[in-house]
Amino acid sequence: MNDQILNPFNDARINSKPLILDGAMGSYLQQKGFQTDDILWTSKINISNPDAVIQVHQEYIEAGADIITTNTFRTNPYSLDQANIITHSEYVSAAVKIAREAVQDKKILIAGSNAPAEDCYQKERTISDDKLKINHINHIDLLIDNGVDFILNETQSHTDEIEIICEHCDRNKIPYLVSLYLDENLNLLSGESLEYVVSFLKNTDSFAFGINCISQELLFKITRSTILPKNWGFYLNCGAGEPFDEDISCGVNEYDYSDLVKNNLSKNPSFIGSCCGSSPGHTKLIKKVLDG
Repeated sequence: MNDQILNPFNDARINSKPLILDGAMGSYLQQKGFQTDDILWTSKINISNPDAVIQVHQEYIEAGADIITTNTFRTNPYSLDQANIITHSEYVSAAVKIAREAVQDKKILIAGSNAPAEDCYQKERTISDDKLKINHINHIDLLIDNGVDFILNETQSHTDEIEIICEHCDRNKIPYLVSLYLDENLNLLSGESLEYVVSFLKNTDSFAFGINCISQELLFKITRSTILPKNWGFYLNCGAGEPFDEDISCGVNEYDYSDLVKNNLSKNPSFIGSCCGSSPGHTKLIKKVLDG
């Protein structure tokens, strides 16, 4: 980990320009012809075809990303256990090594993706409290030990997981942010309101608040009705169909997405990216908008 990184999004405030987070990894690999796994999504490609993952990272960097995200959305211990894989560290270290090779000596931040333990859109908990805690602690520690700059806890939709993540990161002084997935009523899938989560996070060391994998319409509803923290950002679902569809294609083209970015700059986001269904083309036009 880069010990000098405290809050990278403060720089965005100083420069009055949001940092650019990269876009989709899994669905973009799908578009390139790679198969996904029912449990591990695209994690196996870190092992079977690392050059393909390096190329995706490099495409986002060339398009203008300030931050790239490790391909670790499903390298968490619970998912690997479900797939009967016991070498947890191998999958995480491979993903971080790939990201670092893509960055080389460029001033690009590496975010370690830490997803929900179970399926992102699953309301009912099936994993035990002990396994849930072990899952997040071990995955976060593996990401940090392998050299990511901060933890991107993304698509989080249950308060028990958010509390575990914040407690562990705060106690161990691990740099992190929490990005939420919300339903149409602006509630977590566990039932708590967006206002509740924002209030909770204000009392943690999370250096930014994010919203990801939701629709443009829902973002508009959020920005219109919610007092957002100082450092906040978004990366929205650009896929066609429902977010839980297995085969994800682009449903929001890069030009329409760049218009959305323009329309939300007045809300002073600290970072902007794109989620499922996006590509480096989205990143390139985000940069064009931010560069004026």
